Amino acid sequence: MATAPEEAENAIGLEEIHTERKESPKGQKTFTVEEAVETIGFGRFHIMLFFIMGSTVVHLFPKVAEAMEIMLIAVVSPLIRCEWQLQDWQVALVTTMVFFGYMVFSIVLGLLADRYGRWKILLLSFLWAAYFSLLTSFAPSYIWFVFLRAMVGGGVSGHAQGLIIKTEFLPTKYRGYMLPLSQVFWLAGSLLIIGLASVVNPTIGWRWLIRIASIPGILLILLFKFIPESARYNVSMGNMGAALATLQRIARMNGAAMPEGLLREPAKERGGRFKDLIHPKYLRTTLQIWIIWLGIAFAYYGVILASAELLERDVVCGSAAPPVQDSGDDSEESHSPCHCHLFGPTAYQTMIISTAGEIARNLSSPPCPPVPYCRQPELTAKVLAVHALLATSGTQAMSPWQRGNRGHCSPVNPLNILGINLLGRRLSLCITMACTALFFLLLNICTSSAGMVGFLFMLRALVSANFNTIYIYTAEVYPTTMRALGMGTSGSLCRVGAMVAPFISQVLMNASFIGALCLFSSVCVVCAISAVTLPIETKGRALQQVK
Repeated sequence: MATAPEEAENAIGLEEIHTERKESPKGQKTFTVEEAVETIGFGRFHIMLFFIMGSTVVHLFPKVAEAMEIMLIAVVSPLIRCEWQLQDWQVALVTTMVFFGYMVFSIVLGLLADRYGRWKILLLSFLWAAYFSLLTSFAPSYIWFVFLRAMVGGGVSGHAQGLIIKTEFLPTKYRGYMLPLSQVFWLAGSLLIIGLASVVNPTIGWRWLIRIASIPGILLILLFKFIPESARYNVSMGNMGAALATLQRIARMNGAAMPEGLLREPAKERGGRFKDLIHPKYLRTTLQIWIIWLGIAFAYYGVILASAELLERDVVCGSAAPPVQDSGDDSEESHSPCHCHLFGPTAYQTMIISTAGEIARNLSSPPCPPVPYCRQPELTAKVLAVHALLATSGTQAMSPWQRGNRGHCSPVNPLNILGINLLGRRLSLCITMACTALFFLLLNICTSSAGMVGFLFMLRALVSANFNTIYIYTAEVYPTTMRALGMGTSGSLCRVGAMVAPFISQVLMNASFIGALCLFSSVCVVCAISAVTLPIETKGRALQQVK
């Protein structure tokens, strides 16, 4: 029988980490961290967390500070092209290397987050990204610029811990609604950087633009003291005192009561081990999730680049529009369609207007952004106009190093939110992936320009919905001890799909248009099958603590 001091010690929680599971006094009520989160419910704490994390982290992806980092690629590329006399492949290499940095560090930081905590890795990654972003403004050469941007990509990969923290604090019934809604912060960051660029670039240059854009990220670091470590993580590590204190703080902020009894301590398991992902219990789930992540990124960037090809070349069945002719200048520079043609006031105005529909991030798709600094003004105006309409499909067609993000303007987005909450994550993802496969094939149908725009509109809305669902599913399906690593490895596979897509959209599509579309469609079908056959449905399922 436990003594009175022992009961008192258990009631308030221990401040030190315990390595052994303690038995509750006989007849004493207990509760789990899951029961506490559900009992406390949704309230002021979650709203505060929503705004702070929305202002600081990725989602997949990305909010105010990160959106500014990503938009820098779009608005700085034409300037560094002129300053260092770069060719197309050199400009494209900037985004490719950021992809690479993200891919490598996503796994490493995910592993560390499961071992040492989400909060620590999130803060580290935010400091890392802000530091190297600021250093970029002092880059003395192109090589240094590429290296520093790759390091920024590595830091940004750790921002995914923000999504995990939000997921682990949200009650079950709110996860399917609040996580997709957080994408509104992306728009704010994009508009802010475009507005800054329109003033700073023509006056004091791109280096000062990067320095000024780093300020919000540095200031947001001060808000980290308001973000607690995940209570689920602390419980999984045996730190019951910290977990209990966090839950009590949330209850006070929400004006709710804590469950009666003592916080129950589960058996402690070591977190952050790659072999846990391929444990027989999760092997099938992990492999299918990796396939889906790779396929969705492949389709996402494929449709971005394919739409640019269609719109730039006017590849519409029956189109008789003559190609846009350039001036008679036959110099070497005239043969470079994007050489030293900078953003003007009109281009910035167009970007601001179109960013309301999440168009602006299309401007940084490799290898040569279709808008707005290519040298063919008539074609540029046409592409901008059509992209503005397409962008309302809800995609955040950001620079190629970013995790696919979801949009907020398309009717598909609210339908997606309803689908994942009513039909479940698996069936909803299967349906949207199957529709994505269908609309890829529809791009080959002889139709008018308006019809082609309609197909692209729906296609880009669907690929955004796919990303919405798989992000939520991945965060929900893994237990706390391996959730961050699961997200990290999935994010790395996402980069692989994104890096392969340009070769299909820009190389194979030139050789065989229908062949490229069939390949994209086939990959989507494989993803749809993988989605519907996932062994675990997470709709309404409590987050697991241990495997």
